[in-house]
This record gives sequence, structure tokens and C-alpha cells, in this order.
Amino acid sequence: MGFLSEEKIHELKSKYTSDPSFLGKIYRSKKDKYQRRTIEHSMLEAFVNEGWEEDAFSRLKTKVKIRKLKEHSRLFEDEIWCQLYELGFRTLNIDENFSLPFSDSENDSKQIDVIAVNNDTIILVECKSSEHPKKANSFREEIDALSLRMDGFRKSLRHLFGEDKKVKFIFATRNLRIAKDSEDLKRLEKIKSYYYNENTYDYVNNLISKYKNAALYQFQGLLFRQQLINSKTIDVPALKGSMGDKEYYVFSLEPSTLLKLGFVLHRTRANEAEFPTYQRLLVPSRLGGITKFIDNGGFFPNSVIINFNSGKNRLHFEASSKIGDTRSKAGILRIPNAYAIAYIIDGQHRIYGYANSKFKDSNTIPVVAFNNLETEEQLQIFMDVNQNQKAVSPSLRLDLEEDLYWNSNKADSRIKALKSSIIKVIANEPSSVLYRKISVGEDTSTLTFKPFYSALTTSGLLPSVRGNKYIGDDVEFSMYNTENLDHSKEMKRAKKDIANFIMLAYDFVATKYPILMQDENSLIFSNRGTFAFISLLGSLNKHAIKSKAIVRNVDVSSRFDSIQKYIVVLLDKLIKLSDEEKISFLEKLGAGADTEWLRRFQTIINVELSDYDPIELVDWQQRQDLELQEIGRRLAVDIESTMKKIILSNLKTLFGQNWDLEIGSIKRDCINRAEESKEKNYKEGLGIQDVEWTDMFDINDYKSIISKFWSKSPEGYIADGDFKTFANIFAIDIGEEFNSKSDKLKWISYLNKYRNEWAHEGTKGRGLNKKEVDFLKYISSILTP
Repeated sequence: MGFLSEEKIHELKSKYTSDPSFLGKIYRSKKDKYQRRTIEHSMLEAFVNEGWEEDAFSRLKTKVKIRKLKEHSRLFEDEIWCQLYELGFRTLNIDENFSLPFSDSENDSKQIDVIAVNNDTIILVECKSSEHPKKANSFREEIDALSLRMDGFRKSLRHLFGEDKKVKFIFATRNLRIAKDSEDLKRLEKIKSYYYNENTYDYVNNLISKYKNAALYQFQGLLFRQQLINSKTIDVPALKGSMGDKEYYVFSLEPSTLLKLGFVLHRTRANEAEFPTYQRLLVPSRLGGITKFIDNGGFFPNSVIINFNSGKNRLHFEASSKIGDTRSKAGILRIPNAYAIAYIIDGQHRIYGYANSKFKDSNTIPVVAFNNLETEEQLQIFMDVNQNQKAVSPSLRLDLEEDLYWNSNKADSRIKALKSSIIKVIANEPSSVLYRKISVGEDTSTLTFKPFYSALTTSGLLPSVRGNKYIGDDVEFSMYNTENLDHSKEMKRAKKDIANFIMLAYDFVATKYPILMQDENSLIFSNRGTFAFISLLGSLNKHAIKSKAIVRNVDVSSRFDSIQKYIVVLLDKLIKLSDEEKISFLEKLGAGADTEWLRRFQTIINVELSDYDPIELVDWQQRQDLELQEIGRRLAVDIESTMKKIILSNLKTLFGQNWDLEIGSIKRDCINRAEESKEKNYKEGLGIQDVEWTDMFDINDYKSIISKFWSKSPEGYIADGDFKTFANIFAIDIGEEFNSKSDKLKWISYLNKYRNEWAHEGTKGRGLNKKEVDFLKYISSILTP
């Protein structure tokens, strides 16, 4: 039988339990972040000196309850234990003293942090953690030792739990950064052990939260992907057809089988190895509703869509006949019985809704199955299906752009893909200060994806592009070389350099000004701060190139060195802000708040280092100048007043007392506006006041009247007389095209635009700059010489 004696088996069995009541008590204890004890009153002082504290309202007559936060290593092991319990494992170790033999030598055993067993699998977990994030030391010795012990472990486990269970060793870490290409991870992969970091832990917690009891199926697919459940194939009657160059199969299958074969490529960091991925986590309320619907006799007439990612476990179709006049074939489809062999493209709610249904084994689900589609092709099907169903969230769509557009033949699409990929490097690179701090795909975190994307769009670090045409001066100063026609190579280089440039800047903040990253109302580590800070990096990069401090293709370190003094000025100021100054930042809300933050960041630098004066900052400062705004407002009011006076005068000269009938439609609109204004005044307690309809003209009304009667003159008109046509008065050359009537009236469109941008009290306009005010002065001088 092996090397476990009956005595040893009995000893080991005393270290784990399947008793539901006992497991429940252990679970509650492990779920608690505190260790708890009950002691005599006389012992309290000694325990307090060792870091314990009295539990509130827990003093008994002769004893007292005390508590102490668990050490990080103990807490981590307990949380892994609880996660496996929540997944449905109901045989688990009772404490940390489970030591598993791996040979017949009495001393050859290894302490196992967590062991969890269910009907199909045995999970062994080794936990490694640090109290604070740090780069991990090599685990070569532990992993090499594990590779030598695994066969012995399996023999012991067969003695304890039988021959029919699959065994998986999990190497779990917390706050230990291990590079994706590290030798340790390669060693774990070689011995078919699973690396379980924070990403996986968070993902499984999400599965438990959203999939409830059905989470176990996805968890097993994660651990045992492509491994055979057993060697017997699943044989189903099927039709084989083709669409384009893609073959597909149509058949029906029991939900219980699909649950084991199926896997959902959720857009999470835990599935990075499978990228491009595309699926959303399902909605828990829908899952319960679907189960109830099924159990009440409901059914779904439409097919789920899957892709068999069969790999070495190949599908085999045995055709028996051709059906009628179609090119479809009927036959038997032999499906390998393996975990996670079928990627669910559409229909995960239906499949997982059956997980807790009484019809899980007796119903069958219609299936359309493709075989070995590229993940890009699966993604396209997913997007096409969801185009007309539940919309893909904006954040997930931005995340998916890398996979959708990376190889696009359109430059604007490739730049979208590049922005998406840069953000994911910043979020997923273990050396990044923002590692796991950005919500990507289905992984939620402190910062959202969109402000990073918006900042990369406007910062100038990447060129602006429309279709296949690069536009604006961003081309000259961006970190993307538009002249490199090897698009894939250039995108990879730009992705690396831009991500490293941004990570270097955040690392500088975290190292030199850590409080700015830790503050819950941080002006840097926040969504509005994200947009402002990354946009500022792009602006400073442009300034450094324009001032010839650096050349465009300089290395990342030198690029950051060239802007560091400006960043220091900003950070020094931010760290010294008074509460009132900080509130003035935080109270800025709405769509323009992020740009407002950027301009204020730029102003802080400009005050100290005046050589930094980007045109967009100068423009913004002018638009904040209240004196300039008042001049512009007064000019625009005077121009409108002059236009009204001239227009009414000319209309009365042209048409006499019937002048208003010539502009009947405009008059009716003005009368409606007058009535609305009268009603508004009344409702606001201003009484009943008549409003003249001639006071309700707007600029577009003036333009329409001028255009309609452009060259009209009164009967007996004398060219050199006192009357001037609208063409004589309102054709104003503003230095653009000056041929057609439209060209000659274009100034009115500018006037209307500037009117909407007045920045005086009571408006939300963005204000006028000096150039726009000068324009109004020019128009005023023409109309009122």
C-alpha cells in the first residue's frame, strides 16, 4: 500500500476535519482579523505588554476577553483557508500543524499551510508573505525541494483520500513582487504547480461574490486548465457546418458537463497569460434569477456560443451522413473530457445559472461550438454579439482596444490600442508604484482607467490622429515616431518608453513625497490628479524639446531629468498647501475639473519658473482675467445693440409699417421667447412684466435677416445717398476668405461663439482670451466708426 502506517494515517486524519459544525467554527475564527483569548483578570497586564488589548465590553466576573491583530503571515494563511472554504471545499486542516509525509522516513514530512479537499480535487497551499510590498527573494530551494517531494505527497494523499482525486500544489504570495519572467515562476510551471498572487486571490474573491456556489467550476478551470478529468471522451450527436473559413458544430449538452468543460476568459489580471481576454464578470442578481427561472420550468431557446481551445486534447468528428441538399454533415462529435477546454463566448449567465438548478443533469443546452479560434476572433464575436445586447461598459471597451486595434490598418485605431496597452503596463508591472492601483477590465481598484486614457489622448505624449493622418504639433513633440512605417515595432517601443516615463515620474513622487500618494484626498493619487499629472508630464516634455533641453528621441531617464526641477516646484507647493487651498482644488467638480487641476498645476510651476509658459496656460490665464472678460462682455453687448439698431432701422426704411410681417417666422419665435421670459419672471416672484418681442432677438436672428435682405434697397435708391444696404454695412473682412456672402458674414458666427464664452458672474462659459477680445474691438470699430 505504501509508506503510511495505520498509526500515521490516524494521526494525519486528526489534523483535518469534514465536520460541518467544527469547520464553521474554524471558519469564523479564521475570518476574524484578530486572535482572541479569554484570560484571568490577573493576567491582563502581562498580555497587554505583549501587544494584546482588552476587547470592548467583554469583561466578565472573573475573566476578560482580549484580542490581538494577527501577524501578516497568519492572516494570509487564514484568508486562503477561508477562500477555499467559501469555494465549497469541506475537508480542510484544522490548524497550521498539518505535516504531510513524502517518504517512508519518519523525518521526511513537510508542514502544509492549507490543505483542502472536495469530491474531485486536493489542494495543497504554501503561503509566503511580507508585511509590506517588496521584491521577493529567490524561492529556488523551496521549489526544487517541492519538485522532489510531489510524488511522495501524492502517495500519502491517495492513502488518505483515495485514488480518484486530482492534486494541485498552489504557491501563494502576498506583497512579494515576482517578475513575470522570473526563474521561480518557470520552475513552478515546470512542475505543474500554480502561482497564486494577489491578482488571483482578488479574482477568486470576485468569483465567490458574483458566482456564489458556481465559482468552484471556474476555479477548477483556472487550476487544471486543459488537464483531463478522465480519459473517457464525451460523445454527442452533432451537425458540422461552415461559415466563411470557420468550421463549427451544433449540438446539445448537459449543463453539468458544460460547467466542467467551460471556462470564461474574464478580463482580469489573473488571466494575463490568456490575453487577449474579453469577458465581464456576471451579475449575481441575474444568476439567482436565472436559476429560479429554470427551476420554475423556464428555458432558453437560443444557443450558447463556445470555442473549443482543445490544444493537445483534440476534438474528433465522425460523419455518418450528409443531410439533404445542405453542405452540413451529421455525426458524432467526440469531446475530450478536460477542464477549461471550452471558452464561453456568449451564454455564461445561462450556463452558470444551471449550477444550482435541480435540472443541471437532466436538461440539455443548445450549443454552437467553434474550434481553435484565435482569441482575437473570439473577441470579435463577443463584441458583435454584445453590440445588440447588454452594452459593454466604457471602461471594459477602453481596455479591449489594445486587442481590437493593435494590428489595425488605420493609424487612429492603432493609437487607441497603444493608449490602452500603456495603461495596462503601468497597472500590471510589479515594479510600478501604481501596480494593482488601476481598475483594468473586471479588476477594480482605487483609480479608474478613463483618466489615464484621457490624459494620454490630450497630453501630447502621443500624436493626435484622424484616420491615417497625424494632425497638430503633437507630431513634432510626441514620444511616438510617426515616420517609422514598421508600426508594430514602433508601437512596442513607444509603449515601453511612455509607460516607463510615467512610472518613473510616479516613482519619484512616491519616493520623495510619499504623503502625496498616501493622502486619501491626494492631489496626485486620484482620478482628477491622474489626468492633471500625466497631462503635465506631456506638457513639460514638449517644453523640454521646444527649449532644446533635450532631443525628441532621448532616453527615458534623461527625459525625466530634464523636467525634474519643474516637478519638484509643483510637489513642494502641493505638500505645503493650506487646508483652504486644498479645498479649493477638491471643490472643483464636473467635466472641467480635471483640466482646471492641470492649469493650476501649470500655474504653480509658471510662478516659480517663468520659462515654462505653454500657450494653453497663457490662454487659460487670460480667460480667468476678470477685467479682460468685462471688456469683452461690454464690447459684445455694444455690438449686438448696434446690430439691432441698424437692422430695425433698415427694415422700417425698406418695408415701412409692415416691416415685421417680412420677418414673420422670426417674430413668432421672439414672441414665444417673450412669453417664456414673462412666465419665468412671474414664477420667480418678480411679478407680471410685459416683455417686448423685439428685445428677444438673438444673434442668429440678426444673421438670418441680414442674409435674407443682403442687397435689398428701397425704391428710388441712390447709391451715394444716406441709405446703406446690409451688404455695405455688415460685410466685414476678418482676414479669411472674403468672396461669398457666407465668407463676409463669418464674423457673426465668431461673435455668437464668443458670446457663449463670456466669463462673467452667473455664467459657466470658459471666458475670452486677448485675441478674442481684440477681435471684438475690431468688429466694434467697423460698426461704430
